[in-house]
Amino acid sequence: MIRPLLTATLCLAASGAFAGKAFVSNERGNTITVLDTETWEVLEEFPGGNRPRGVTLSPDGTLLYVCASDDDTVRVFDTASYEELYTLPSGPDPELFVIHPSGNPLYTANEDDNLVTVTDTESHSILAEVPVGVEPEGMAISPDTKWVVNTSETTNMAHFISTEDYEIKHNVLVDQRPRYAEYTADGTRLYVSAEIGGTVSVIDIAEDGTPTLRQKIGFEVPGVLPEWLQPVGIRTTQDGSRIFVALGPANRVAVIDGESLEVIDYIMVGQRVWQMAFTPDEKFLITTNGNSNDVTVIDVEKEEAIKSVQVGQQPWGVAITPN
Repeated sequence: MIRPLLTATLCLAASGAFAGKAFVSNERGNTITVLDTETWEVLEEFPGGNRPRGVTLSPDGTLLYVCASDDDTVRVFDTASYEELYTLPSGPDPELFVIHPSGNPLYTANEDDNLVTVTDTESHSILAEVPVGVEPEGMAISPDTKWVVNTSETTNMAHFISTEDYEIKHNVLVDQRPRYAEYTADGTRLYVSAEIGGTVSVIDIAEDGTPTLRQKIGFEVPGVLPEWLQPVGIRTTQDGSRIFVALGPANRVAVIDGESLEVIDYIMVGQRVWQMAFTPDEKFLITTNGNSNDVTVIDVEKEEAIKSVQVGQQPWGVAITPN
């Protein structure tokens, strides 16, 4: 039964008895698993549409947005009741998205149509469709909100889209099959993972937003075949001192020093680690492990995995409520 804990969960929500929640999309199970970020217990599992992948939250944490890729829509849920409220037009095969810090609009990568769709989250209408490279996936928004970055898996580029007129102003060639993009909090740097290329591209950002490729970071783990080292999700600490990179079938998260750009550690996690999210205090980093059907909780300060929690079938994305 998908919703055995709903009554208990609603009672807890009404009393304010628990703190944060982590929402995990289960791509094969077509569900969303909800975890309590204090106890790491499963609170709920509810239907998330067909092939849910990217997940994100409204800035106030009250709404959960889900890329229901095989439904060609974005499903929107109440984070307290888990009820589906409405859908948003997303374009075909939405995979990943990023939301404006104000909560509007939503920028979505449409893998099948080579577009980035800009959706007004209030009027539920499409504001623009931006042609990009082949198989777009990764999405990021600059801290000053002037730029949205999309990565195209087949074109092997990061496209810098102006949020003023929705035109591509810059393109940066990266390695094969770029999957994710992440700005530093100060906006001076962008990291782009390349799954097949096996690298993370470091892109410096000038004051006017102009990007320049600085270098590429590679990975090497004793006993792990090079072709298994497939960088996907990236997360940086607020101070930029550490960058965490999910390495897919290598079953590890790489830790990179933000100043030297050297790999300083590898953390063993579950099988086929894909996406990640910090708790608001950055005490923990949660990874989704698609082939072991679990998430790993990493102690960020200690740089070690401390817990594994079973979720649904083939977890893909994760989003954590703000403070």
